[in-house]
Amino acid sequence: MQSKYKISVLIPSRNEEFLALTVKNILENTGETTEVITVLDGAWTDPGIPDDKRLTIIYLPQSVGQRAATNLACKLSRAKYVIKTDAHVTFDKGLDEKMLEAFEKAGDNSVIVPIMRNLWMFSWKCFDCEWEKYQGPKPEKCEYCGGTNIKRKMVVIAKKSPQSVSYCFDSEPHFQYFKEYAKRPEYKKDLEETGLTKTMSLQGSFWMLTREKYWELNVCDDEKFGSWGSMGLEVAAKFWLSGGQVLVNHKTWYAHMFRTQKDFSFPYPQSGRQVQRAKHYAKDLFFNNKWEKQIYPLSWLLKKFWPINGWTEEDLKRQIEREQSKSQEKTLVNIVDSPSKGIIFYTANDLNLKIAHAVQNQLRRISKEKNIPIVSCSLKPMPHFGKNIHIPLPRGKFAYFTQILTALENSDAEIIFMAEHDVLYHPSHFDFVPPQKDKFYYNLNWQRVRLDDSKTRHWDANQVSMLCAYRKLLIEHYRQKIMEIEKNDSFGRSYEPAGRNKSLYETWQSEQPNIDIRHSGTMTKDKLSIADFRDKSTCVNWQEGDIKDLWCYNTLKKLTS
Repeated sequence: MQSKYKISVLIPSRNEEFLALTVKNILENTGETTEVITVLDGAWTDPGIPDDKRLTIIYLPQSVGQRAATNLACKLSRAKYVIKTDAHVTFDKGLDEKMLEAFEKAGDNSVIVPIMRNLWMFSWKCFDCEWEKYQGPKPEKCEYCGGTNIKRKMVVIAKKSPQSVSYCFDSEPHFQYFKEYAKRPEYKKDLEETGLTKTMSLQGSFWMLTREKYWELNVCDDEKFGSWGSMGLEVAAKFWLSGGQVLVNHKTWYAHMFRTQKDFSFPYPQSGRQVQRAKHYAKDLFFNNKWEKQIYPLSWLLKKFWPINGWTEEDLKRQIEREQSKSQEKTLVNIVDSPSKGIIFYTANDLNLKIAHAVQNQLRRISKEKNIPIVSCSLKPMPHFGKNIHIPLPRGKFAYFTQILTALENSDAEIIFMAEHDVLYHPSHFDFVPPQKDKFYYNLNWQRVRLDDSKTRHWDANQVSMLCAYRKLLIEHYRQKIMEIEKNDSFGRSYEPAGRNKSLYETWQSEQPNIDIRHSGTMTKDKLSIADFRDKSTCVNWQEGDIKDLWCYNTLKKLTS
């Protein structure tokens, strides 16, 4: 059942005196497609929260902790996006829509936060002489007249200064504000072009992501991290190191009340032992590259934001040495230098438009979500599809190889994924990183589909459309191909780099299959059964399946309507 809500705001709370005000503010400043799910973790709230059709309240008689309470709230959500926020915040008017617009720009492989302002919730006022003091522990007496008739005066102002827009963690790791990053050219360029800037880490009082990513990355691991501590680091590190991104949306803000004084601190019990446990676990998990879903080592993230508050050159050197040591062999040694990725796309522009648009739209989404640029080379102009180069050649083998080489030469990425105009690619295909620079790598997880048939077909075969390799190696190969054609009007029988020479290529399998759509204009003959193979030895691991089991079944169904 599809939810009527686009966003669920998750609020874990314990002994929160400002929860009712927070909930009221969020409901007033968001629209009908945003709901609030709050967890009363071990205690009823006082004052109580007025009922609302967009509000769900969960009461737990015994406290389970902030992370576990957030997970419980998320389990009740059916919205595409979730926001985790504290119980002492206020929102900008229309924050929900402004955040959805940010995800439209950035893609869903992102965690995004607004600008953070400081929330001036209340002051202490002496009703004998009008003296006032900023929020904090209640004064024993008036500092002006000495009277004790002091009461709370509600203010609820989102202060315009300071405004926090960048965060990091140091080598301990401790949370740090990262004001220096906002002075850099790359930050200013991102701000000017998109209104979205990168941040190395997060402050844990607000973060927004898809509900799917919430569970996929287990961003609130209460079992390992415990109830409290290092939450912003956990969320940010899991996104960056798995190939995602962490961004600040400058089009909107939220305001957070800080509790950093004696008798005016965190509502959850926060023992030094718990904070140290979370910090030590975070350091072991991320500094030693032990997290099972990461594709980048921590040194990649450090280099991306270097220099960083609380890190020295010696710290960075030790981190890289740790990653390259024998004890870390199974970690991410091969990508310490963070090679960039790119997609090259080539087409003769003669494909059924329904198929062409479906493939291109899928690649656009992947490019945006994973920040992998597209260079396209086409026989007709395609000005709105990546960086496009139009070459006016007649369709054929020479044009095919020329298009590939042209796209390769116009890309500046180190690693290239070949993308053909009739293949629906799954995002997991682009998570692969070639371990060696002198080999070609073929993804064997693909299925062939005919739109007039309900079957899928597969056998183990290398296909150019499933190829990934370092750009330099690909350029050398395709330059040689062009030379062969120009010299002999021939290129050999194989389109696939490395052919059958197993010393020159390796294979891998993505999490989900890419879908090779067969149609009347395909360059190679279709195979519907084992009988269609002239050389039966090439029919390895023949499989047939049902098109309904594919991840993109609904898309394929639309192509036949």
